[in-house]
Amino acid sequence: MTSDALDALTSALPPASWSRDPDEIAPHARDWRGRFQGAAPLLLKPASAEEVSRILDICHARRIAVLPQGGNTGLVGGSTPQGEVVISMKRMNAVRAVDPANDSLTCEAGAILETVQGAARDAGRLFPLSLGAQGSAMIGGLISTNAGGVHVLRYGMMRDLVLGLEAVLPGGQVLSDLAGLRKDNTGYDLKQLFIGAEGTLGVVTAATLKLFARPASTSVAIAAVDSPAGAVDLLSLVKASTGGAVCAFELMPRIGLDLVVAHVPGARHPLSGRPDWCVLIEVTSGEPDRAEILMERALETAFERGLVSDAVIAQSEAQAAEFWRLRESIPEGEKAHGKAAKHDVSVPVSRMAAFMEEASALAEGALEDALVIAFGHVGDGNVHFNIARREPGGGDEFLARAAPVTAQLYDLVDRHHGSISAEHGIGTSKQAEFLQRKPVQAGVMRAIKGVLDPHSIMNPRVLLG
Repeated sequence: MTSDALDALTSALPPASWSRDPDEIAPHARDWRGRFQGAAPLLLKPASAEEVSRILDICHARRIAVLPQGGNTGLVGGSTPQGEVVISMKRMNAVRAVDPANDSLTCEAGAILETVQGAARDAGRLFPLSLGAQGSAMIGGLISTNAGGVHVLRYGMMRDLVLGLEAVLPGGQVLSDLAGLRKDNTGYDLKQLFIGAEGTLGVVTAATLKLFARPASTSVAIAAVDSPAGAVDLLSLVKASTGGAVCAFELMPRIGLDLVVAHVPGARHPLSGRPDWCVLIEVTSGEPDRAEILMERALETAFERGLVSDAVIAQSEAQAAEFWRLRESIPEGEKAHGKAAKHDVSVPVSRMAAFMEEASALAEGALEDALVIAFGHVGDGNVHFNIARREPGGGDEFLARAAPVTAQLYDLVDRHHGSISAEHGIGTSKQAEFLQRKPVQAGVMRAIKGVLDPHSIMNPRVLLG
């Protein structure tokens, strides 16, 4: 990139909206897990959609590649620059409006998820998206990756939670529709193009999000099941018994909890006997104390039918938080054990148990020192199927040996009519597999990108390449 091009960008913006300081750029040039390291000649920090428009107008005219970046909490390399100009949304972080009567909230793309959750709570409402990185993940990034989290079972993915969107197109035009309508039948639903597009079609600058009534009661429990198949059977029972009041249903293996207890201070096993498999269940209700009654009835029936061998219901919000901390700390415990080959995949819920059994046999047959750590969201079929080295300290050598297994696992996902990316996106790390397995879909996406971004300046290495 020429100095003239950089000068054109910096001269078009106030001093607070850009930086060439290597120390300020550095955190934006590596991912939070330390797996991807890159470089950027310039960090742009727009404070408004108008400034983003100016930036993209110049970049479009001069063919300057740009990488939009939110909280940089991605897992597939999609937010690490390799020479592109970085557009950080961190200064566009305002919650613009909360409309309780419309059950909607409008915020800018740089708003932190926890901030949005808090603004909804202050208005007596719930924004249900919840995930481990919610203290740093930004709304624009969550939209661009179609984030999932632990409450997809009840509320859906980010795609289901966006009512309206403001985005700047590669040529600088601002596409804005933040009205928050539930019904708008005026042609194509253009906002959906940007949800899950990983910054390849434009820069999301604001969104109107869907809010919900806050539950009057919540009950969280951990129960022991004999297998993933038993977990799926238990899910069906709990859904039927509670009238669909299940918000979350998370599968946790003994090895995952063992790693949490070993490496996360204060963590302890929730059930005696350290069962091979546990599920974390969250039930909510609009009536006070009703959720715990529903949970108790469901678990009582599950005990009678032999689906559950042990269980504990949280007796306080603090204990419920402890249960959730166990589930959310599995990646931390796994990381402390050593590097792992990670696979964020999904299959139909009805096929989840069979997939996990076949995938485990595949991994253990291919790698004699394999340690399978499989956990995830039973309610939506999302399995985090990770393969670590059995002995602690697995590094790049183990990942190299595990790499051929990934393609075989993805073949198995295809046979089970699943997806090789459930909630983390494609980025750069899954790009080759995506293009090989979805050529027709990729062709359609390229056609759309060709119209909106003819010079391919928007995150050009990501998703489609």
